[in-house]
Amino acid sequence: MKPVSIFYESIDVSLQTGPDICDITLELDQLVSKSGIAFGSLFATIVGSTGSITTIEFEPGVVEDLKKAINRLAPQDMEYEHEKAWHDGNGHSHVQAALLGPSIALPVRNGRLKLGTWQQVVAINHDNRPRTRAIEVTITGIKQDGM
Repeated sequence: MKPVSIFYESIDVSLQTGPDICDITLELDQLVSKSGIAFGSLFATIVGSTGSITTIEFEPGVVEDLKKAINRLAPQDMEYEHEKAWHDGNGHSHVQAALLGPSIALPVRNGRLKLGTWQQVVAINHDNRPRTRAIEVTITGIKQDGM
C-alpha cells in the first residue's frame, strides 16, 4: 500500500467589490502538479466570512447570470440585522457567502484536477469593498511511482 501524502499551500486572489468572480482553476491545477499527488482530493477554503468558492462555466454570460442570482438571493438593499450591530453595509455579503459556502472538495486524477470540460473553479468576493482573499489549499492522496 502506498503512503498518503499531504501538501498544503495558500494562494491570494485580488477581487473587486462584490459580487466579483475570479477563475482560480489554473492556480489550483498548478498546485496539484507541484504537490506530485496523482490520485486523491484537493480541498480549498476561502478565508473570511464574505467570500465563497464554487464551480461554474467561466464565460461572461454565466458569470453575469451568477452575479444576478446571488443578488436576487440576498439583495444589498434589504434590511439585515447585521447592520444594526455593525453599520458596515455588508449584511448581504455575509448571507450571500454563507449560501454558496467557503469550501470545495475536488477529485485529483492522474495528477490533474478532474473537472468537466466547461467547469472551472471560482473564488467570489461578496463584500461591499475590494478584498484580497487568501485561499487555503490542501491536497491529499498518493503519489505516482517516480514522482
